[in-house]
Amino acid sequence: MTALIETEEQARDYVRRMVDQAAYDRLVRFSELLLAENQRQNLISKPSEAQIWQRHFADSAQLLEHVSRETLGKGSDPWLDLGTGAGPPGLIIAVLMPDMPMKLVESRARRVEFLQACVDDLGLENCEVLGDRLERIAPFPASVISARAFAPLDKLLHLSAPFSTKATRYLLPKGRSAAHELNQQKSSIRKMFHVEQSLTDRDAGIIVSA
Repeated sequence: MTALIETEEQARDYVRRMVDQAAYDRLVRFSELLLAENQRQNLISKPSEAQIWQRHFADSAQLLEHVSRETLGKGSDPWLDLGTGAGPPGLIIAVLMPDMPMKLVESRARRVEFLQACVDDLGLENCEVLGDRLERIAPFPASVISARAFAPLDKLLHLSAPFSTKATRYLLPKGRSAAHELNQQKSSIRKMFHVEQSLTDRDAGIIVSA
């Protein structure tokens, strides 16, 4: 297992190893856009601004530890990110995997505008912002469904069911509530998922489908 990421330098190194220089430069540019927009609307907490690579970029990038990157890319079903908000994890993944079709779902108008501006600025041709509530979006099969702070697990699974197939991989960063939230589900749901240790917070977990 990759060592715990505890500093900004470690987080930058972790992400840098995943990408070429062009993608890394896009992430640097996105950090600038995110910090600037955070002065106009509350996208990320003020304390986390100084830890943007650890708390947001590496925290998003670590999801790729739980998928087979060789099976994802051009021609595969889209990666669906729910409640993208400030960008992580969906927009980060779009930068890291430029051949992977990405769909970012966000219903709040100002955040939709911000996400679309970032997609345009960064030239992310693989990434589409869906500015609506998930239940109003026409279903399509998703290869991966991710969500960072979208809804409680039972509601999330219900809303995302039309996009889920037997092959869909769920990657759900749930922070320190991951194990507790999964344990509250009925046994049939508990059997479908497990909790992986987060690389950016020793007390946090990621709910992953089996």
